[in-house]
Amino acid sequence: MTETRIGIIMNGVTGRMGARQHLARSIAAIRTEGGVSLPNGDVVMPDPVLVGRNEQKLRALAEEHGVERWSADLDACLANPDDAVYFDAQITSRRVDAVRAAIAAGKHIYCEKPTAGDLDSALDLVRLANRAGVKSGVVQDKLFLPGLLKLKGLIESGYFGRILSVRGEFGYWVFEDALPPQRPSWNYRREDGGGIIMDMLPHWRYLLDNLFGAVRAVSCIGATHVRQRLDEAGDAYNSTADDAAYATFDLEGGIVAHINSSWATRVYRDELFVLQVDGTDGSAVAGLRECKAQHRDDTPKALWDPDSPNPIQFREGWADVRGDDAPENATNTNAFRYQWEMFLRHVACGEPFPWSLLEGAKGVQLAELALRSWSERRWIEIPELSLEEESA
Repeated sequence: MTETRIGIIMNGVTGRMGARQHLARSIAAIRTEGGVSLPNGDVVMPDPVLVGRNEQKLRALAEEHGVERWSADLDACLANPDDAVYFDAQITSRRVDAVRAAIAAGKHIYCEKPTAGDLDSALDLVRLANRAGVKSGVVQDKLFLPGLLKLKGLIESGYFGRILSVRGEFGYWVFEDALPPQRPSWNYRREDGGGIIMDMLPHWRYLLDNLFGAVRAVSCIGATHVRQRLDEAGDAYNSTADDAAYATFDLEGGIVAHINSSWATRVYRDELFVLQVDGTDGSAVAGLRECKAQHRDDTPKALWDPDSPNPIQFREGWADVRGDDAPENATNTNAFRYQWEMFLRHVACGEPFPWSLLEGAKGVQLAELALRSWSERRWIEIPELSLEEESA
C-alpha cells in the first residue's frame, strides 16, 4: 500500500460551514481515520493549509484539528507547487477572484456554491478551468444526504411509476435579534452576495436535475420578510436581500415541482427539509436523514367531510425506507465528507466526478433567472448550458 499526499489550500474555513462541515467533519475526519482508499489499495492523505483573514481563528482551528499549516497569505499558498487543490468556502462575493487566481496557479478547484454571484462570472470560471486543464468540483451535498439517497433508491427501482409532482419545504426561523446570529449577517445583504434565492436555488437545481429531470422553466416570488437584523457585533442593519423564496419549476417529462425556502418560518414537519414525491404507483416523503413511502396498494381512500372527525390516521399508512434498500451512504457518512472523498479520488486516480464548475454554473443560472422571474412576475425558460458553448 502506498500513501499519496494531496495538499489542499482551504480558504474560508473560519466560517461556520467551512469549519464545521469541510474541516472538522470532512478533511480532519478523513485524516484521523487514515485517508481515502483508492481502488488499487493505495491511500490518499489530504494535507490541508488553512487560509483566511483572521490569524487568531486560523491558529485555533489548526490546533483543534491537528493541522500543522495555516496562513493569512493566499498568494503565497497558491505559489506553493506542493499543494495541488484549492478549496473555497468564502463569502460569495470573494469567491470568483480567488478561484481565478487558483486556476491561474494550476490548482484543481473544489468550491462551495454558488460559484459566483452572476452567470457570466460562473461561466468565465468554467472557461478558465477548461483552458488550464485543471479538474473542478462544486459542493452539491444534498445529493449525498441519507434521506435523499433513500429517495433516489426508490426512484431507480421504479417505485413511483410515473412521477407526477415534487413538493418541498425548507427553512426555519432565523432570529433577527439573536447573539451570536444563527447565520452570518452577510446572508441578508444583497451587496455582499446574500439572499436565499442565490443561496438555495442552486441546491434545488442540482437536486431536481439529478433526481427527477432537467429544470426547463422557473416561476419565483421572493420576499424580504424581516427588514432589520443584528450583525455579529450586535449592531442593527437593514436587510437588503431576500429571506424567503416561493418557486415553481417545470421539469423534463412534465413533472411539476414547487419548493418553498424561508428563513422566516417555524418548523412543523419532521425535518428542516422535506421533499414529497407523488407518482401513479406510490409516494414518498424524504428528509435529510429519513424517508417514508406509501404504495398505491396501501393508500387509503380519503373522503372530504369537514363536518365529522376524520377516521383515517394518515401518517400511520407510511413505511420507513431502510438504508440497506438504498444506494451507498444512505445510513452513515457525512454528506460533505462523502463528496470530498469522491473528489479526492477524482484528483488522485481520475474516478468520475460529474459535479464540475459547469454544474455549479447551472445553479447560478437558475438563481439568476429566478430573481428575474420575481422582478418581471412571469415564467422564465431555462436555456441549456453546454461544454461546447463554453469553448466557443
